[in-house]
Amino acid sequence: MGNQDKPEIVDPTGGRFPPIRFLRTSSLKGPSIWTYRPAVEAVVDIGPLEDWPSNTLPGFTDRLVAWLPSLMEHHCGPGYRGGFVERLREGTWPAHIMEHIALELQTLAGMDTGFGKARSTHERGVYKIVIRTRQPEVGFSALHHAADLVMAAIHDAPFDLAAAIANLKALIDRRALGPSTACIVDAAGERGIPAIRLTDGNLVQLGYGARQRRIWTAETDRTSAIAEGISRDKDLTKRLLESCGVPIPQGRVVTSPEEAWEAAQEIGLPVVVKPTDGNHARGVVLDLQSREAIEAAFHVAEVEGSNVMVERCVPGQEHRLLVVGHHVVAAARGEQAYVVGDGTSSVMELIDAQINSDPRRGEEEDFPLDTIRLPENTTVMLDLERQGVTVDSVPEAGRRLLVQRTGIMNQDVTDDVHPDVAEMAALAARVVGLNIAGIDLVASDIGRPLEEQAGAIVEVNAGPSLLMHLKPARGAPRPVGEAIVDHLFASAESGRIPMIGLSGGVGVTDAAMLCAQFLSCAGFASGLACAHGVYFQMERVAGASPDGWTSGQHVLMNRNVTAAVIESTARSILDHGLSYDRCQVGVVTDVPAPLGLEDHYIVDQEQMCSVLRTQIDVVLETGFAVLNADDPACASLAQYSDGRVMLFSSSADHPLCADHCSSGGLFLLVRDHHVVLLADGLETQVLDLRQPSAAALAGSRMPLSSMLAAIGAALALGIGPVLIRAGVESMLQPELQPDPAS
Repeated sequence: MGNQDKPEIVDPTGGRFPPIRFLRTSSLKGPSIWTYRPAVEAVVDIGPLEDWPSNTLPGFTDRLVAWLPSLMEHHCGPGYRGGFVERLREGTWPAHIMEHIALELQTLAGMDTGFGKARSTHERGVYKIVIRTRQPEVGFSALHHAADLVMAAIHDAPFDLAAAIANLKALIDRRALGPSTACIVDAAGERGIPAIRLTDGNLVQLGYGARQRRIWTAETDRTSAIAEGISRDKDLTKRLLESCGVPIPQGRVVTSPEEAWEAAQEIGLPVVVKPTDGNHARGVVLDLQSREAIEAAFHVAEVEGSNVMVERCVPGQEHRLLVVGHHVVAAARGEQAYVVGDGTSSVMELIDAQINSDPRRGEEEDFPLDTIRLPENTTVMLDLERQGVTVDSVPEAGRRLLVQRTGIMNQDVTDDVHPDVAEMAALAARVVGLNIAGIDLVASDIGRPLEEQAGAIVEVNAGPSLLMHLKPARGAPRPVGEAIVDHLFASAESGRIPMIGLSGGVGVTDAAMLCAQFLSCAGFASGLACAHGVYFQMERVAGASPDGWTSGQHVLMNRNVTAAVIESTARSILDHGLSYDRCQVGVVTDVPAPLGLEDHYIVDQEQMCSVLRTQIDVVLETGFAVLNADDPACASLAQYSDGRVMLFSSSADHPLCADHCSSGGLFLLVRDHHVVLLADGLETQVLDLRQPSAAALAGSRMPLSSMLAAIGAALALGIGPVLIRAGVESMLQPELQPDPAS
């Protein structure tokens, strides 16, 4: 029966369609068969819906587009706006639809990723779906919501879209990197610098091994703990700045409300009362001119910090200058928040309607401004009290009430900063000792020197928020993440160490160990992750992790490692992806039969080639793919390498040799008992296989193909024949024999 003859939506039992079943979900943390970037994969069973594409489901597409009109922006296969909706009307299957819905739900929740795939398996009704995501929990939740939404659209049932998006937003807020950290990581990625998230929070490693740097929001491993401690002590910071000629407001620490009033009289009204070690403007009360107000402000500040400071109130507007290295890279100007009475609404109602409704305000970290919550915000409560109102007061129509004086940095003024002001801000950061600092200053005109207008630097902050510079309400966003990455890594640096990645079947672990030995002989502090365990300088320091992926990460996190060798099995690639993003040398020893991978629906050699292709996909343009020419399937992977290709063979007259070398490739072969490299028209003898060490190694320890793979990888990294011979000889030492228990 054709689809056009199906009069109603029924499953084989005559009831409603059963829910889409999730058979398995996987977090692909590194490059995989799908994409270079982290993703999540789901295997789903759509059941009887295999016989009911979308065009046979009455009203389905209209209901779906009514819920998610932004699906019109998905191009899909046709490649133009509305392409996906066109596919829906022509007929497509639930797994493909789930892919697009999950991506759109992530976008609506604030995590735009844009890559997805859905592919059928050899089992009827079973599909693999993959979507890019920056946080696995968010991706998994988006896929489950997508399945529920598909079923709701099929059955014309209700679906709470707002609740689904709110759920994803909450997950992003709890699990994803904060905006400051994320912008630095993204900037590093644009420069090809890899990143490893070290905790569930914002501690991130940029680069690998000995060339890594670490960041924690806008702090780095160059941020001095002493400098950070100084910045938290506002009084000490001011004394240090004053000693170096930086203009600061006069002030001192006080211990009681009475002493605060005494200090204010000495300094001269108006004054500011604030905690000595607060942040985010909490507990800061400005423009105080009476004893009653000053003593009340003391109690507000006391709650937010360990000590209280009274200082001169500097005339002008507050500004935040971001200093990275010795340069100001961004500047923002603040504003004050007011409400205007209407004669009927309370102050709290006015705040909700006129201030909290601002789309820049919210509870999550990626909002530039916080929602004002009362009575929790004691500073706001005090300012309202000074104006003679409470949260329940109903101001007369037209009355303007000041609600928030500080902390609203929303206008970019980077291009307006006077050079003298920029130099003074950079000096303040250097005096405190911070390589990245948020400099708070008050001035009437940021385009004039501070001395001309009695302006002053009032605070120096470690770990400043970058959000105000990324999402200003007015003015252009500033590339502050790029500035921090450029500060950490010189222009020619990538944060990478020489790395060899290996995959395959027979002898791949032997090849990995020999590669690591070659690196050690060449003077590198080698790190190795393979099936035998984790090694540093060929000393076994840990057993292999069950997933394989974790072992590779441990090698790359070791700050002592100057070159790495990481073995990845076909299963670890399918389960988790590679444990690194790119490598200088990618080795595939052979393409084995797809045994034991049925749970991943890998059942033939073509699919196995697709899995092991991942190892070659990640070779850098400046690197090499090293492939076994004696295995035709393996040799065919050469087409996927971005770098040069070296083939190896145990045959002296391999049929691929001439054409490969004539097209600029390299060929490693065995001729007259010698390992010989053919490259750029030259022939180099690398190793005499009749030498006792080479003969013993090839005869008892590893297949000749494994030895050739390792030699090819070493040559690709520039390790010469002399060191290769030394590595072969030293591999026979007893201490380098793998632990039988491993």
